[in-house]
Amino acid sequence: MSVKLIRIYQPKNPVFWLMVVLNLLSLLLAWLTRNYPLNVMASLVVVGFSIGNALLGTYLAWRLVSTPAVAPI
Repeated sequence: MSVKLIRIYQPKNPVFWLMVVLNLLSLLLAWLTRNYPLNVMASLVVVGFSIGNALLGTYLAWRLVSTPAVAPI
């Protein structure tokens, strides 16, 4: 099975936009940890969100690559 990464770009598919939002959330979490000193509990919460975000983003990217593209109208 050949994986074509170009298939991730599907702007008519809502899964694509959810993946974009998750990538923006990753950017926000990285900025937060870089610019603010966090206590242990806050760090654990951010790490939990980051891991969940990465797993969900990877799953959505896999769904986009493995499903047929939406035909243009």
